[in-house]
Amino acid sequence: MTSSTPAHPTSIRVIDPADAAPLADLLAQDRQAYARWMPAKPAEFYTPDGQAAAIEALLTSYDLGLVWPGVVLSGETVIGRITISSILRDPFQKGFLGYWISSTHQGLGHTSRAVGLTLRVAEDELNLHRLEAHTQLDNLASQAILRKHGFTTWGVAHEHFYADGAWRDEVFWERRLTGTLSS
Repeated sequence: MTSSTPAHPTSIRVIDPADAAPLADLLAQDRQAYARWMPAKPAEFYTPDGQAAAIEALLTSYDLGLVWPGVVLSGETVIGRITISSILRDPFQKGFLGYWISSTHQGLGHTSRAVGLTLRVAEDELNLHRLEAHTQLDNLASQAILRKHGFTTWGVAHEHFYADGAWRDEVFWERRLTGTLSS
């Protein structure tokens, strides 16, 4: 086994209320490390109760077809989140891909495998025609993962995202899928 091969297989599934505590632990652990990449959240967000409320809202949106909220697992252990949000139907058939993996599980291929699995969900379960994503200009690791999975850039939005006390430029990404409009 090489250092880039995970000890446990990567999988994804729809988020569950039981994921609140492990997600809160991961988010609290990486709060400072991810401050540059994630918008500021109230302290409650980093607690099991805060995550339970977030999960409840996500599952409500999932039931309405507006989001596919997933967790990333290494074996049976929750190690991050992956989501297709802002799902638009009718003439668009698209969604927005977002993800994060705990710092202790990065560099092992989990993120790339989770993106690949989520592309299958987008095509096979959601019948989407397009996925979009954003990365900050200097998030080279995420950009490499998106490129590996067939995403291409289509522009840069200057001062698009506010995190860690500054407006940040972001690269816009897109990937066409096989989804079609149903009649």
